Amino acid sequence: MFISVIISILLMASPVHPSDSLSITRDGTTITKINRMDFFYPNTDLPIMNTKNYAKFLDQLDKKVSILPVNARLDQHGNIMPEQVGYKINRDVLTEQIYAFYINRRPASLEVPMSTVYPKVDSELLSEISTMRIGRYVTSFNPSNKNRSTNIKIAAEAINNYVVFPGETFSFNQVVGKRTKARGYLIAKVIVRGEYAEDIGGGICQVSSTLFNAVDSAGLEIVERFSHSKKVPYIPPGRDATVSWYGPDFGFKNIYNQPVLIRARTLGGILVIKIYSSDSINYRPKNIPTLPY
Repeated sequence: MFISVIISILLMASPVHPSDSLSITRDGTTITKINRMDFFYPNTDLPIMNTKNYAKFLDQLDKKVSILPVNARLDQHGNIMPEQVGYKINRDVLTEQIYAFYINRRPASLEVPMSTVYPKVDSELLSEISTMRIGRYVTSFNPSNKNRSTNIKIAAEAINNYVVFPGETFSFNQVVGKRTKARGYLIAKVIVRGEYAEDIGGGICQVSSTLFNAVDSAGLEIVERFSHSKKVPYIPPGRDATVSWYGPDFGFKNIYNQPVLIRARTLGGILVIKIYSSDSINYRPKNIPTLPY
């Protein structure tokens, strides 16, 4: 209805400096140019948009001009690194401007309208939920195995500083992402159908297993976990959590009324994962078995 009213008003306007080309700019710099008929069906009495082509255009434009927000983070010393706001295209406003250009053939250029996108985790929230440790687990690995150690470090960095809000479910595969050479993962030993093999990202199951025990010690709800088909040396029997990009995942749900923060890091041959929240959280910790060192 709103677009229809806009179109009716624009149809009554008189064209000024007609043009069939429109330059779209960002901070005064031309990002792209479009033609009047790029997104509209020809030979129609009303401006009927090809929404499929227009959606592709918006997605491509978003990639060029949008800036993702950055959550506040804790550095390795526990200092808060402030959040950064992001920006994305205001698609409703831009669409109205594209209709105006189609109908009146003006303006010759327009500054792409942007909306502010705020991060989910700001410095104030992070300072509140990093005060109380509610879960912790430690495992060891051989630091001389460079490939496996590298994979463990990359995966640990991926989950470090991740915040799970009340009612949300954490997915290890979603957060860590696909394990590829381009992202720095190396070939190392993995377990496939009860046998050892070599594959990209070998060793990250130690991260998912350590995380499982840390969140389980905090009393969080485990929603998805699978054990290896063969015993692993870094965790007590039955306490592992195998993951694979095209296979099993590890997931847990935050059942508490406060967000929880994951802190993960490697120290030499030690992987340490801690779970934090605010002082006001009412949590139910559990005793989790560990390996003797």
